[in-house]
Amino acid sequence: MSAVSMDVIVSLCKRRGFVFQSSEIYGGTGSCWDYGPLGVELRNNIKRIWWRDFVHQRDDMVGLDASILMHPTVWKASGHVDNFTDPMVDCRECKRRFRADQAGTMDWTHYCPATKGNKFTIKGGEPCKHCGARRTLCPECGKGELTAPRQFNLMFKTFMGPVEEDAALTYLRPETAQGIFVNFDNVLQATRRKLPFGIAQIGKAFRNEITPGNFIFRSREFEQMEIEFFVNPHDRLEGRPADEAWHDRWIADCQSWFTRYGLDPANVKLHEHLGDELAHYSKRTVDLLYRFPMGWNELMGIANRTDFDLKQHAKFSGKSLTWFDEERKEHVVPFVIEPSAGVDRALLAFLLDAYREEEVRGDKRVVLRFHSELAPIKIAVLPLLKKRPEIVAAGHDLRHRLTRRWLTLYDDTAAIGRLYRRQDEVGTPYCVTVDVKTVGDPEKGEAGDGKVTIRERDTMQQIRVPIAELEHVFGRLLDAGTPWSEVAAGYPRAEG
Repeated sequence: MSAVSMDVIVSLCKRRGFVFQSSEIYGGTGSCWDYGPLGVELRNNIKRIWWRDFVHQRDDMVGLDASILMHPTVWKASGHVDNFTDPMVDCRECKRRFRADQAGTMDWTHYCPATKGNKFTIKGGEPCKHCGARRTLCPECGKGELTAPRQFNLMFKTFMGPVEEDAALTYLRPETAQGIFVNFDNVLQATRRKLPFGIAQIGKAFRNEITPGNFIFRSREFEQMEIEFFVNPHDRLEGRPADEAWHDRWIADCQSWFTRYGLDPANVKLHEHLGDELAHYSKRTVDLLYRFPMGWNELMGIANRTDFDLKQHAKFSGKSLTWFDEERKEHVVPFVIEPSAGVDRALLAFLLDAYREEEVRGDKRVVLRFHSELAPIKIAVLPLLKKRPEIVAAGHDLRHRLTRRWLTLYDDTAAIGRLYRRQDEVGTPYCVTVDVKTVGDPEKGEAGDGKVTIRERDTMQQIRVPIAELEHVFGRLLDAGTPWSEVAAGYPRAEG
């Protein structure tokens, strides 16, 4: 990964249609984002691949799609009403709100008395190099005092029905996990699964974050890819308690999944939560951290939630949430291993790791080296001359044929060199160019050869391939994962 700033990625996302500011024409909505034509494809690819790898290709997993709005007692039982809080402070001058534990780490505004009140922005935690003062006032405006910390619940409140009263109060879910726990017995009865097994869900969650930011890294509306993997705590695996062994397996599987689809292993590391970091339900939690532009931060978490959630919901609902162990002839409350990843953070990490700036023949080339399964557009069909109707017609015909299996774009809005650069910048793995040789030149009495040029994004190599063989070639490249070098060896190189 090249060292890329968040500003560069934000600019690329806006310019090329990956991510837009929500309600931008009205000044925007803080930390809410809209995914554009390319962003929605990248986002859907991440979810599709995750679901395929962790649900469809495993025989111990099933899926669920629970409602966003749930009975308010769900959040009382889970501990969110009482514990899902952050300490916050407010500036008495500018009214800006901050998390109390982050105010001291933020860059801060300082009007330095040693320089006749000149305004400086100073790195978080550092003193002013002129007067030696450290931050005591608001880091944003540099003038107001901060209030004493007070607890702030992060759940969005709403009301069910026509009357806004306490009896109608409910919440937008802050996580997808609880929808799985309250459906544990429903899924068990419907599928007759035996432990260990997992329930997976992809869905929206909402948190009224005090200090969201860093683009899509932390937002108020986001999407989770989450698994609750239920394990018999009385079983042993590899000579250890089954929940501990499965926890380590899921940590390794999740780490390898991210590196398989493009993240540099040097940019991913594990972080073990210490005692004071552990959530109230957790026996052990390990985060996968990614080297974002603002430093190492959480990409996903894998927690051992023990039997806390099922016992809490059984207690508050009065319903039994157990699994009957036929071998031991007893009812068991399973332990739960929870791999939880954010779609938005995964998308941001894949974008950052794919970004490259290169020099090609004296010009800068920006390229997103996405794994082909993640790339929003798989193939771009480009006409060499858009004023030749037969070339344009052949290009449109190719797009219609190829897009039945792979998302394919037709573009004739610029010269061929600029079209290549445009596709490089959005991560398209392959371009197909239709030229005069493809269709022939009737005026000169020249017949077409029925071949097109395929250009590969990363090497920029080009080969000449018969149109009749395109589906076979792309089937090898995009479906079977055959290396470009192996496929290209079977066809003549094209000059370009």
